[in-house]
Amino acid sequence: MATATLELEFASQFPPEKAFKSFTHFDELAPKVIPHVFKSFDAIHGNGEVGTIKNITFGEAVPFTSGKYKVEAIDESNYTYSTSFFEGDNLYGILESINHHYKITPSANGGSVVKQTVTYKSKGDEKVSEEILKKEKEQYEGIYQAMEAFAAANPQA
Repeated sequence: MATATLELEFASQFPPEKAFKSFTHFDELAPKVIPHVFKSFDAIHGNGEVGTIKNITFGEAVPFTSGKYKVEAIDESNYTYSTSFFEGDNLYGILESINHHYKITPSANGGSVVKQTVTYKSKGDEKVSEEILKKEKEQYEGIYQAMEAFAAANPQA
């Protein structure tokens, strides 16, 4: 089984508590903020805690239509959050899973630093192409920027 990993890092103007909340409530915010990427998140099992399974319907800005993911870990005291996609056309037909891990730490300016690790696990020896990884990275960066801008413009959210 081949794997590929993306490491991303984003600076946030918000303290870790607020940045962390945006990840744990991403399914509520994303369809409002970036509906061209995420149309909907529908719970299949659970209500957001570890073990929750949700189906995502993607928007027209991405080359796939749906995916199912599971919340693997939530650690509010250490600001870590992990999910894994295990089904859907977002697995490109060659992946067993896509795992996302987020770690948020305080920064010197009162904001925070968000580190995202994305691990792509192939079903066999096929590897995710560099082109796909580049597009995925650009997509994650765009999503993060849109969510950060929305939070700045809507502090009550």
